[in-house]
Amino acid sequence: MNFIDELKWRGMLHTMIPGTDDFINSQQTTAYLGIDPTADSLHIGHLCGVMILRHFQRCGHKPIALVGGATGMIGDPSGKSAERNLLDEPTLRHNQEAIKKQLAKFLDFDSDAPNRAELVNNYDWMKDFSFLDFARLIGKHITVNYMMAKDSVKKRLNGEARDGLSFTEFTYQLLQGYDFLHLYEEKGCKLQMGGSDQWGNMTTGTELIRRKLGGEAYALTCPLITKADGTKFGKTESGNVWLDSHYTSPYKFYQFWLNVSDEDAERYIKIFTELTREEVEALVAEQAEDPGRRPLQKRLAKEVTVMVHSLEDYEAAVEASQILFSNKAGELLHSIDEQTLLDIFEGVDRYEIDCSVLDGSVKLADLLTDNAPIFPSKGELRKLAQQNGLSINKEKVTDINLPAGTDLLLNDKYILVQKGKKNYYLIIVK
Repeated sequence: MNFIDELKWRGMLHTMIPGTDDFINSQQTTAYLGIDPTADSLHIGHLCGVMILRHFQRCGHKPIALVGGATGMIGDPSGKSAERNLLDEPTLRHNQEAIKKQLAKFLDFDSDAPNRAELVNNYDWMKDFSFLDFARLIGKHITVNYMMAKDSVKKRLNGEARDGLSFTEFTYQLLQGYDFLHLYEEKGCKLQMGGSDQWGNMTTGTELIRRKLGGEAYALTCPLITKADGTKFGKTESGNVWLDSHYTSPYKFYQFWLNVSDEDAERYIKIFTELTREEVEALVAEQAEDPGRRPLQKRLAKEVTVMVHSLEDYEAAVEASQILFSNKAGELLHSIDEQTLLDIFEGVDRYEIDCSVLDGSVKLADLLTDNAPIFPSKGELRKLAQQNGLSINKEKVTDINLPAGTDLLLNDKYILVQKGKKNYYLIIVK
């Protein structure tokens, strides 16, 4: 496989230094890509970069994932309007280990292959580098004029940030440049890859290598991923879509991909999966024939969910997403976990009751009008039940005088009430 050709047809190539393609095609190449360690999980905003590393390794080259432990303590001004919070070392080490576990699903770190992946942390080579040594050995090679000309610096100095640009952030491009120099010398790494917002920092690295060592190095960027409407990719109303299931459940993760627009699905399936060109073209043709079946979204959601989580998680997410329409909904509700239940019914009205209410002495009619006033009156409740419009845990209920006991509970804590076809309510038992 030709790495550059692979990126081009997938829409994953934005800019590269002239000669990069010839350099990659001439030998097995080592390249690195930096990852921000400010959280103990990657989110889908990182996925394009991670997929570039994955394709790079599939094409026979050696990927290095650099966790920015040192640079994460400073904060990158690129595309930011405010300075970042600084992290302490124990937090950084914890985040590094968590990130490596996630990356291991995408990259081969453990085989004996000559192109096995490596994980490095720039804190390891920066922590004992004194300010005086850095200024003397590195700072003298890059002029302030050169650093001031970078877009990320100019934008912050031209009033886009209320507090201007701190010296700390100003030095960021020099620190990232030194990472490239260090990996060039220690690992024979001559290529840096990253998002297009990193171009200025990356070219500072190639310039530093040229001025200090007389060496030649290369840089390659992918486009920043957006939605078709121009808004930011990877954000939902509740925030980032994380790869860690503790932050974003597999169900929610699957739903994110399933619900992208047709236009976005056609782009994303190239970027975030390993499907071949022929497979993608067949899916695009199928979508054009019958958009209502949404083959692109379904396949995209499957591929990414299986890759990030597992086949079992994907199958459970598909099953959970069918609960609202399945004939076996009642049975399925009792088998799903608490977080998936809450995700499915996110945003529905909720009522809290004390567990003592379910001692068997309270009837459904009282529960649904007095304790959890979903219905304004018993008369309205009775009428709806007689018309087959009342369901408890997706099971039809016609007798409102039945006792309300703990046997109604889902996950020992919840009762799902359905009023008519579309109105759901969740009773939470404390």
